[in-house]
Amino acid sequence: MKVTLERAALLKALGHVHRVVERRTTIPILSNVLFAAEGRSVLLKATDLDLEVTERLPADVAQPGATTLPAHILYEIVRKLPEGAQVSLEGGDDAGQLLLRSGRSRFQLQALPESDFPDLATGDFTHKFRLSAADLKKLIDKTQFAISNEETRYYLNGIYFHSTDSGGQAVLRAVATDGHRLARIEIPAPPGSSGMPGVIIPRKAVMEVQKLIEDLAQDVTIEISPTKARFSFDDVVLTTKLIDGTFPDYARVIPSGNDKYLTVERQQFKDAVDRVSTISSERGRAVKLAMADGKLTLSVNNPDSGSAVEELEVNYDASPLDIGFNARYLLDITDQLDSDTALFKLADPGSPTLVLDREGAPALYVLMPMRV
Repeated sequence: MKVTLERAALLKALGHVHRVVERRTTIPILSNVLFAAEGRSVLLKATDLDLEVTERLPADVAQPGATTLPAHILYEIVRKLPEGAQVSLEGGDDAGQLLLRSGRSRFQLQALPESDFPDLATGDFTHKFRLSAADLKKLIDKTQFAISNEETRYYLNGIYFHSTDSGGQAVLRAVATDGHRLARIEIPAPPGSSGMPGVIIPRKAVMEVQKLIEDLAQDVTIEISPTKARFSFDDVVLTTKLIDGTFPDYARVIPSGNDKYLTVERQQFKDAVDRVSTISSERGRAVKLAMADGKLTLSVNNPDSGSAVEELEVNYDASPLDIGFNARYLLDITDQLDSDTALFKLADPGSPTLVLDREGAPALYVLMPMRV
């Protein structure tokens, strides 16, 4: 193999694929990135056996061929080369070595044969549709904070995507929960998505997709099968195994009869929660909300460090109510709201509370109370 690439293009591609590679693995080939040169391009591929990212980039291919190279070492070498440099990769007589040249720099790298590199066999995808990068970003950004980190409940370690009917309209819905809070957002179902199986996209894949769409303006093609999902952006393709589990019936925990409505200025409320929670212990982090006649009193009592109280003028005309919440969860949810106000629908101190921008908003959040 003999190929020459632009340093900037190679660095960008390696930046996309090397993140998938685990730094510690017992299988040596999984530490490597696959290079396959043919025609006028090079295909890069990396995998951890659950997630696979490929990217094709233009190259001057003098001699086609394929090999695998250590992903993190290669990324660091290319990152440290000067801007505007040309990078040439050349397979030597020794099949286990590859020469990387750029300007006056020479690196002899250990290579492993591409025949050993695993392929994440996909099978047939049953559903295929396109989403704007902005819509996909919204579905992920509004829910991913609620993904559970508890490995024993592995079926909560991702975002649940499914198509359903909402008010007579077909929608694509994303849901995440960790048992303490739940985030749900929906958008009009894109053509091709109706009837797709409900799938749980794992956390690592969600984070990689989020990074790939950060500066993307084009649409993303999404393909779904019962066991895998594929996201195609420009020249990058990300394929992931799905979490093999059943997502809980989340509709059961979304309250429908909460009749006490509290409307607050979102930023004002967020700042007040942040201030009073300064005094709370990290372990508890409970903040008490006391509502009565257009007034909300936020308070925290910590036997070790003191207490804090702050009052806000709000829109609340139901019977008085005292309820406690985890301060960090309150801040996480208010961070997701888009409007200037936040609407809380409450029932009693022991029941889940519904939080949304406004009545009928596409995103809603459920928060379980704490004892205070």
